[in-house]
Amino acid sequence: MVWQIDFWYWWIFAVLLVIIEILAPSFFALWMAIAAFMTGLALLLMPEMAWQIQLFIFALLSVFSIVLWRRYYLKNPILSDEPNLNRRGEQYIGRLVTLQTPIVDGIGKIRLDDSSWKVQGPDCPAGKKVRIVALNNVVFSVEPEE
Repeated sequence: MVWQIDFWYWWIFAVLLVIIEILAPSFFALWMAIAAFMTGLALLLMPEMAWQIQLFIFALLSVFSIVLWRRYYLKNPILSDEPNLNRRGEQYIGRLVTLQTPIVDGIGKIRLDDSSWKVQGPDCPAGKKVRIVALNNVVFSVEPEE
Protein backbone atom coordinates (compact mmCIF):
# COMPACT_ATOMS: atom_id res chain seq x y z
CA MET A 1 0.00 0.00 0.00
CA VAL A 2 1.44 3.36 -1.05
CA TRP A 3 0.95 6.31 1.24
CA GLN A 4 -1.05 9.06 -0.52
CA ILE A 5 -0.76 12.77 0.35
CA ASP A 6 -4.13 14.52 0.19
CA PHE A 7 -4.59 18.23 -0.48
CA TRP A 8 -5.77 18.91 3.05
CA TYR A 9 -2.40 17.74 4.44
CA TRP A 10 -0.88 20.72 2.69
CA TRP A 11 -3.57 23.00 4.10
CA ILE A 12 -2.95 21.71 7.62
CA PHE A 13 0.76 22.34 7.06
CA ALA A 14 -0.12 25.87 5.88
CA VAL A 15 -2.11 26.48 9.09
CA LEU A 16 0.82 25.22 11.18
CA LEU A 17 3.16 27.59 9.35
CA VAL A 18 0.78 30.49 10.03
CA ILE A 19 0.76 29.55 13.73
CA ILE A 20 4.57 29.54 13.68
CA GLU A 21 4.46 32.98 12.05
CA ILE A 22 2.14 34.26 14.77
CA LEU A 23 4.34 32.88 17.55
CA ALA A 24 7.64 33.98 16.00
CA PRO A 25 6.90 36.80 13.54
CA SER A 26 9.47 37.01 10.77
CA PHE A 27 7.44 37.18 7.53
CA PHE A 28 9.26 34.02 6.52
CA ALA A 29 6.84 31.26 7.55
CA LEU A 30 3.92 33.29 6.17
CA TRP A 31 5.19 32.99 2.61
CA MET A 32 5.88 29.30 3.07
CA ALA A 33 2.30 28.91 4.37
CA ILE A 34 0.99 30.55 1.21
CA ALA A 35 3.15 28.17 -0.85
CA ALA A 36 1.78 25.19 1.10
CA PHE A 37 -1.79 26.38 0.54
CA MET A 38 -1.15 26.81 -3.20
CA THR A 39 0.44 23.35 -3.37
CA GLY A 40 -2.67 21.91 -1.71
CA LEU A 41 -4.83 23.78 -4.19
CA ALA A 42 -2.79 22.36 -7.09
CA LEU A 43 -3.21 18.88 -5.63
CA LEU A 44 -6.96 19.43 -5.28
CA LEU A 45 -7.13 20.29 -8.99
CA MET A 46 -4.77 17.45 -10.03
CA PRO A 47 -5.27 14.64 -7.47
CA GLU A 48 -2.91 12.18 -9.23
CA MET A 49 0.14 14.42 -8.76
CA ALA A 50 3.21 12.55 -7.45
CA TRP A 51 4.62 13.55 -4.07
CA GLN A 52 7.95 14.51 -5.67
CA ILE A 53 6.20 17.05 -7.88
CA GLN A 54 4.26 18.35 -4.87
CA LEU A 55 7.49 18.93 -2.94
CA PHE A 56 9.04 20.58 -5.98
CA ILE A 57 6.04 22.92 -6.36
CA PHE A 58 6.14 23.74 -2.65
CA ALA A 59 9.88 24.48 -2.72
CA LEU A 60 9.60 26.55 -5.89
CA LEU A 61 6.65 28.58 -4.60
CA SER A 62 8.33 29.08 -1.21
CA VAL A 63 11.54 30.44 -2.70
CA PHE A 64 9.69 32.51 -5.28
CA SER A 65 7.32 34.10 -2.74
CA ILE A 66 10.10 34.84 -0.22
CA VAL A 67 12.33 36.43 -2.87
CA LEU A 68 9.41 38.42 -4.26
CA TRP A 69 8.43 39.69 -0.79
CA ARG A 70 12.03 40.60 0.05
CA ARG A 71 12.44 42.53 -3.18
CA TYR A 72 9.15 44.38 -2.59
CA TYR A 73 10.03 45.16 1.05
CA LEU A 74 13.46 46.56 0.16
CA LYS A 75 11.85 48.93 -2.35
CA ASN A 76 8.91 49.86 -0.05
CA PRO A 77 10.06 49.79 3.59
CA ILE A 78 7.45 50.23 6.30
CA LEU A 79 7.75 53.75 7.72
CA SER A 80 6.83 54.46 11.31
CA ASP A 81 5.79 57.67 13.04
CA GLU A 82 7.84 56.42 16.05
CA PRO A 83 11.05 54.95 14.55
CA ASN A 84 12.85 54.91 17.95
CA LEU A 85 9.98 53.38 19.90
CA ASN A 86 11.89 50.31 21.07
CA ARG A 87 15.29 52.02 21.18
CA ARG A 88 15.05 54.00 24.39
CA GLY A 89 18.53 55.52 24.31
CA GLU A 90 18.15 56.87 20.77
CA GLN A 91 15.04 58.78 21.85
CA TYR A 92 17.24 61.07 23.93
CA ILE A 93 19.60 62.19 21.14
CA GLY A 94 19.41 65.96 20.75
CA ARG A 95 18.07 66.49 24.28
CA LEU A 96 19.61 69.11 26.58
CA VAL A 97 20.40 67.71 30.06
CA THR A 98 22.28 68.66 33.23
CA LEU A 99 25.34 66.71 34.35
CA GLN A 100 24.72 64.74 37.54
CA THR A 101 28.45 64.13 38.14
CA PRO A 102 31.31 65.99 36.49
CA ILE A 103 32.91 64.63 33.35
CA VAL A 104 36.45 63.73 34.39
CA ASP A 105 38.87 62.12 31.95
CA GLY A 106 36.03 61.99 29.43
CA ILE A 107 33.54 60.05 31.61
CA GLY A 108 30.60 61.31 33.69
CA LYS A 109 26.90 60.68 34.48
CA ILE A 110 23.57 62.30 33.74
CA ARG A 111 20.09 61.69 35.09
CA LEU A 112 17.36 61.07 32.51
CA ASP A 113 13.84 60.53 33.76
CA ASP A 114 14.27 57.76 36.34
CA SER A 115 17.65 56.41 35.17
CA SER A 116 21.28 57.32 35.49
CA TRP A 117 23.31 57.12 32.27
CA LYS A 118 27.04 57.14 31.62
CA VAL A 119 28.29 59.88 29.31
CA GLN A 120 31.51 60.62 27.49
CA GLY A 121 32.71 63.96 26.30
CA PRO A 122 34.99 66.87 27.14
CA ASP A 123 35.63 67.50 30.84
CA CYS A 124 32.86 69.62 32.43
CA PRO A 125 31.76 70.40 36.00
CA ALA A 126 28.63 68.90 37.60
CA GLY A 127 25.51 70.97 36.91
CA LYS A 128 26.71 72.02 33.44
CA LYS A 129 24.17 71.80 30.59
CA VAL A 130 25.19 69.33 27.87
CA ARG A 131 23.52 68.16 24.68
CA ILE A 132 23.31 64.45 23.84
CA VAL A 133 24.72 63.98 20.35
CA ALA A 134 25.11 60.20 19.97
CA LEU A 135 24.66 56.83 21.63
CA ASN A 136 27.49 54.27 21.63
CA ASN A 137 26.07 51.04 23.06
CA VAL A 138 24.82 52.33 26.44
CA VAL A 139 27.07 55.41 26.75
CA PHE A 140 25.91 58.82 25.51
CA SER A 141 28.30 61.17 23.74
CA VAL A 142 27.68 64.74 24.88
CA GLU A 143 28.84 68.23 23.99
CA PRO A 144 28.77 71.21 26.35
CA GLU A 145 26.02 73.73 25.63
CA GLU A 146 27.35 77.27 25.39
